[in-house]
Amino acid sequence: MAILTLETKKYAIKIDNFEGPIDLLCHLIDKNKMNIYDINLSEITDQYINYLKEQEKLNLEIASEFLVMASTLLYLKSKNLLPKQEDEEEEITEEELIRRIIEYKKFKEISKTLKNNYNVLNTEFNLFTYDYKKLIVIFNRYGIKVPKIGFDTMISAYLLNYETKDDIAYLANNMNFNIPIYDKKEVVSDEEASKRAILKAKFIYTSKKELYNKMKEEDTIYLFENIEMPLAKVLAKMEIEGIRVDKNILKEMGEEIKIKLELITKDIYNYAGCEFNINSPKQLGEILFEKLNLPYGKKNKSGGYTTDADVLKKLVDYPIVNCILEYRALAKLYSTYIDGMINCISDDGKIHTIYTQTLTRTGRLSSIEPNLQNIPMKSEYGRLIRKAFIPESNSVILSSDYSQIELRVFAHLSGVNDLINAFNEGIDIHTKTAMDIFKVPQEGVTKNMRRQAKAVNFGILYGISSYGLAEDLGIPVKEAKEFINKYFDTYPGVRDYMDKEIETAKKNGYVKTIMNRKRVIDELKSTNYMIRNMGERMALNTPVQGSASDILKKAMIEIDEIFEKENIKSKMLLQVHDELIFNVYDDEIDKVKEIVYNTMTNVFDLKVPLDVDIELGNNWYEAK
Repeated sequence: MAILTLETKKYAIKIDNFEGPIDLLCHLIDKNKMNIYDINLSEITDQYINYLKEQEKLNLEIASEFLVMASTLLYLKSKNLLPKQEDEEEEITEEELIRRIIEYKKFKEISKTLKNNYNVLNTEFNLFTYDYKKLIVIFNRYGIKVPKIGFDTMISAYLLNYETKDDIAYLANNMNFNIPIYDKKEVVSDEEASKRAILKAKFIYTSKKELYNKMKEEDTIYLFENIEMPLAKVLAKMEIEGIRVDKNILKEMGEEIKIKLELITKDIYNYAGCEFNINSPKQLGEILFEKLNLPYGKKNKSGGYTTDADVLKKLVDYPIVNCILEYRALAKLYSTYIDGMINCISDDGKIHTIYTQTLTRTGRLSSIEPNLQNIPMKSEYGRLIRKAFIPESNSVILSSDYSQIELRVFAHLSGVNDLINAFNEGIDIHTKTAMDIFKVPQEGVTKNMRRQAKAVNFGILYGISSYGLAEDLGIPVKEAKEFINKYFDTYPGVRDYMDKEIETAKKNGYVKTIMNRKRVIDELKSTNYMIRNMGERMALNTPVQGSASDILKKAMIEIDEIFEKENIKSKMLLQVHDELIFNVYDDEIDKVKEIVYNTMTNVFDLKVPLDVDIELGNNWYEAK
């Protein structure tokens, strides 16, 4: 039950409030003893509005969601009083409102039952579930303490390389347990919904033994019990907490971007000699390859010209193309990360991104609604978006970022002494590579040399081709090939390790991380060269990227445990690739810095030291 607090100079008055607008509607319907299928809409609307007016008299803040419902009720009431117009579309119908009220009452009853039976659930049974993290978040929403969960079918299946989705029916059918796939648009009876719920519960219970035994066979019990299950609780906490966002900053950036888009649009029209729909591939193709007669014009199956990024990058010497690429980048930035994020800000002023724990085959986390993992960092506006992410009062944003963790993991796995020694001696690995490739002393390494060495270092991890490296560095393919050959000549152990890894992966059909996370790679068996080559890149990348992910997950769990043990009020808010973001209160800065640094650098014993960069700021941008 939410509490509204009225502050005065002498005292505070606490008034019980309803959990949401539908909760208030249910109360009024029950109070008037109305049939839920035959609501007196006019009477309910009047009573609802009167309730809100009473709150205003008490100077109580009314949440926006209650005002939205008031508008909806008034709208529906007016619809009943006025004649229906032909072809008029309604955003919400009275029937839809009734459906929502019925659905809410069901959840309310379930919530009440769970609260009443919590002690029994928590002590007498070993409970199983599907999607432990989501369960914690939902229970928190209804103020229910989460019972002890012994097994998560979704996490277990994920570790065993089954495909997992929101609907457990997909997994059940893959394991020869027939459950109808739920269509979100499908309307089913209470009886049918109950049958499906029973089937799902039965599957969760009966599949536990099979899944557990398979994990035991594949030696993933440690990963399940000590990493993924505890991590689900940590991620749930982060989702519930959310991160505060300054909407005004996003709006101001949005206005700037719109002005810039208008200016770029005018430039594109000037270069083209006419106006056209820039967002239309068909019109754009005709302008570029017919009207302006630019090279690389190639028609696709539909008869239009291909105007994707790969084609346009070949034409960057033409001003119109540069403008189009900038236009696309800014338009995506606006729609996805400005407008998109504004729409994701909750009533509490925070974004509560949802972490997907069982999606990527490497073990890396991803996020949705919105995706905070992919905020562009190469563009100016992309970086500036992070200014909108701000701390609570009397707090700062702390960023802790693993330094070159994937290269360190690669040095550990490959056992190449030159790489191991470089990290142990504290030498910058990109500078070291530049020294070895270009045969110059440390003081002779230029910024460009280091940049090229960095591209090679990371490129090798992902099995980059000569063509790919040439694209990254903007150099001829021949020169890129020479760089790669020089690298392997300098570090012959790297080639040996990579060849061995690919050979082992082909033999076993899978690869593993340092914590035994297994990834099956069927692509290695393909007769298609391109697909098989992609499989080889996976075989090289997964042990590195997956191991780095395992290490970060372990660090997150240990940090959370220390925070709880020492009653730290600061919170872990976000995980973005190799970076953790915290809201740290001013009086805990030194303590949290110490905990985070020591935990992240000592969480796993590699042949090389783990290093962490920690920065503080008044927003996420300043902390990077």
